[in-house]
Amino acid sequence: MNFEEYKRKAFVADPALLDEYNALEPVYTVIKQLIQARIDNKMTQQQLADRLGINQSHISRLESGTYNPSLTFLKRVATGLGKELHIEFR
Repeated sequence: MNFEEYKRKAFVADPALLDEYNALEPVYTVIKQLIQARIDNKMTQQQLADRLGINQSHISRLESGTYNPSLTFLKRVATGLGKELHIEFR
């Protein structure tokens, strides 16, 4: 069984799990985009941290989802990656 099959079965068995998964989706979308942008720039976490003048552990926590960054910090990271930060309500 692959992960997608596992998720489908788990969501059927526990609808509350699906609700929680959906609630976290925006967070993980940002994390995936951040990691992909860093990889596309051929940068390590340490290199990005050095560019931002912060500790590598901040980038690690951001990418693992254990750090709740401010919009100012996210904008700073985006700039360090040569990107723009766009936020929208849908």
